[in-house]
Amino acid sequence: MKSGLIRSAVLAALLPASPLWAQTLLPQGAEIVFTSKQMGVPVEGRFKSFKLDAFQFDPKKPEAAKIALTVHTKSAAVGTPEVDAELVKPEWFDAAKFPEAKFVAQSVKPLGGGKFEMQGQFTLKGQSKAMTVPLQLAQAGAISTATGSFALKRKDWKIGTGEWADTSIVADEVQVRFKFPFSGMAPL
Repeated sequence: MKSGLIRSAVLAALLPASPLWAQTLLPQGAEIVFTSKQMGVPVEGRFKSFKLDAFQFDPKKPEAAKIALTVHTKSAAVGTPEVDAELVKPEWFDAAKFPEAKFVAQSVKPLGGGKFEMQGQFTLKGQSKAMTVPLQLAQAGAISTATGSFALKRKDWKIGTGEWADTSIVADEVQVRFKFPFSGMAPL
């Protein structure tokens, strides 16, 4: 009987308390979209290149999450060659000097119903600031989808300087939304 207890204690110590879930980003359907208004007309763009440097997330233990995202600023595009060429220039993303934007979550708080709030550091165009990003999880079979949206003030990040600083031409507020489908996430 004593050896059975010892064996159980050893196994309990060796096995993790909760399963390790290995998430895999499914590129099909993954997107980061931004919408601004130019002279009052919505203009939608997207970042064509980004990567999740880390995404380890157990919905039952969000406080242990590791989430980090890198966005390649030269991949910003609205679909018009002239505008796309402008976006990489120093007045906008200055992609030659600042090729990446990053978000690293420092904490994740559950809000209920598959909703979470990520607090972290966002770095864009050489500046780092604390940011709160909402995260909604939905599951359909083996696929989990993380979505969210938030607003940025482009002037706070020196996006659109010089002649583009006038917010009557290009609005200051930019809506950003994301969608990341995954496989391998624990059930909600």
